[in-house]
Amino acid sequence: MGPAGTPRPRTSSRLPHGRDTGRPRQLPHLSRERGARSPGAHPGPLPLVVCAEAAGLGLPAWLVLRADGQPGALAGALAATLVWCGVRAVRGRYALRVPGRPPGALTTPGDWLLLIGVLAVLWTLLDAPIDPAAAVVALIPGLLAGAAVSWARRLARSGRLRTARRVLVVGEAAGVDRATRLLTSREDHGYRVVAALPVGAAALSCEVPVPGRLAPAPAGDDASTVLGAAFAHEADLALVVPGPGLAEERLRRLTWGLHDGNLDVSVLSHLSETAADRVRPSSAAGLTLLHIAPPLRRGLQPVLKAVVDRAGAACGLVALAPLLLLIAVAVRLTSAGPVFHRQVRQGQHNRPFVMWKFRSMVVDAERHKARLAEANDHDGPMFKMRRDPRVTRLGRLLRRSSLDELPQLINVLKGDMSLVGPRPPLPEEVSRYDERELRRLAVKPGLTGLWQVSGRSDLSWQEAVSLDLWYVDNWSVATDMGLMARTLRAVTDGRGAY
Repeated sequence: MGPAGTPRPRTSSRLPHGRDTGRPRQLPHLSRERGARSPGAHPGPLPLVVCAEAAGLGLPAWLVLRADGQPGALAGALAATLVWCGVRAVRGRYALRVPGRPPGALTTPGDWLLLIGVLAVLWTLLDAPIDPAAAVVALIPGLLAGAAVSWARRLARSGRLRTARRVLVVGEAAGVDRATRLLTSREDHGYRVVAALPVGAAALSCEVPVPGRLAPAPAGDDASTVLGAAFAHEADLALVVPGPGLAEERLRRLTWGLHDGNLDVSVLSHLSETAADRVRPSSAAGLTLLHIAPPLRRGLQPVLKAVVDRAGAACGLVALAPLLLLIAVAVRLTSAGPVFHRQVRQGQHNRPFVMWKFRSMVVDAERHKARLAEANDHDGPMFKMRRDPRVTRLGRLLRRSSLDELPQLINVLKGDMSLVGPRPPLPEEVSRYDERELRRLAVKPGLTGLWQVSGRSDLSWQEAVSLDLWYVDNWSVATDMGLMARTLRAVTDGRGAY
């Protein structure tokens, strides 16, 4: 192993010579015991957690319903408790944290909203006698109890999370750069890159220590080089990025040597944009197979999504009617022109529809767009300006708070849009899409989505497309509920909205 930063590939000709060359080399031994749990991976006392959450929701719900004189109070509380535990289990709250998933901020409110939705459906089907308002009030203590239990679990794990797994990334330069860049750009996982070990002499663009390099071709000292680098940087996991120079038999032999040296190994999959829930490993004839479940296009979940969309849009329009009226009056009084801006957008399967928004620009805004093209702050086909002169003073406030988009609830009610989905594009944008970008139109566009809770207009075009494509392939009703909960924080924050 060469000094740090020296691009000196290791080859079989550089093995140690002398009278001891006939004996097996002593590999560096890591102090961590084989099979020890990863820091922060322990799920906690699961039965105690489940019982605490069940009691925290069921007992207060029963007491509130009984005090209000509701019929079937015990049965209603029991049903809510079972659904609550089911929702938490399905959304992985009782399982090990899977690194690489989108961050689940505000998870307990998201679960609670999903609980309300499921109970509303059951309520309608069973014609339950419990008053809806009383039921919602009875479930509020469960939200607080769930948040308290989640907070207690995070507090209990905080010591382990501070000692995240120390990762040595091994592979060809391009793959090492990509893996390192993604792991260091986010903090919602338990991995910390401490060094990189490239294959060959290609330079790395990521700023991490490079304690040595592997030869371009398989060499007898591959395992000892990796173990030496791991030992020098106290890494407890080798993240191997397969490639032409590190595949098949070489990867297999490297894994043998690293396991013999008590170093854990993870192999980076090329299915990075596929949710872990859709991947199922199996084996056949000595081959390791990864079965990928198709995206949700048929079955109960799409039907439930449509029901939630229509019901949510109808309830939203009724509940927000006073606010909508107030905004409409303000738009009318502060600038000349109509209250609403109607614009043709492309929907699911590239079908055009008319999208509604509160007008936030001057009346002839589209006519001035051509002369502002050079001032576009976005790097893709979408036009965005941080300080667009066409936006009115009230329009800036509406855009920052996303209130200008509330009339899109009409589009959701009509079935042109969904509450959650990719951003609805303009026809001129779609005309410039490539085959990859056109896949964004496989589902209905949304009032909110991953693009909105992840930075909105501050995202680059490729980042926005990647988020939309992740949603298209991996969406679920549970994901939608979580994104709607996270939207509240994104709207309050206001970053990226212009």
